[in-house]
Amino acid sequence: MESEKLLLHDIKGGSRAAMHRLYDRYVGYAMAVALRYVPLRDDAEDVVQDSFVKLFSGIANFEYRGEGSLKAWFLRIVANEAISFTRRQSRITFVDEVPEDVSDDEPEVERVPPAVLTKMIGELPEGYRLVLNMFVFEQRSHKEIADLLGIKESTSASQYLRAKKFLAKKINEYLNNINEKEYE
Repeated sequence: MESEKLLLHDIKGGSRAAMHRLYDRYVGYAMAVALRYVPLRDDAEDVVQDSFVKLFSGIANFEYRGEGSLKAWFLRIVANEAISFTRRQSRITFVDEVPEDVSDDEPEVERVPPAVLTKMIGELPEGYRLVLNMFVFEQRSHKEIADLLGIKESTSASQYLRAKKFLAKKINEYLNNINEKEYE
């Protein structure tokens, strides 16, 4: 596989073939990120397409900082596009629901296939989903999240904790169902 540096050089030189190679290389990652924020596949595809447009229109200004920096920059674009998409679609609602009967133990997330985990995250209430993704996957602080979403830091923190509880409940239910099937 060619290096990002070479790919970037070719794209900046105007190579359409290099643009296509970059698309093929990163479209799967982009969809995974988009689907974490935007659970409907058609909407996620729109987010990914808009993200590639932004990537290619701004790539001349991108400063290469080592292997993986282009991918990281692009996935940040995807996350930002997904957040913007969600904000344009509706006023983001933040709920105060907390699931009952949730263990304080951390669930065994590594036993859940990535596609199933992505689906679970997509099923979270919108506010929970946005905050969880921004805090965990984008590693943004609650202050940054609050500024981006126009909420208080305490709201971001509480939405994150509630999202974790909801997700833990979904993961535990999934794992319990798997265990039951193993013993049938």
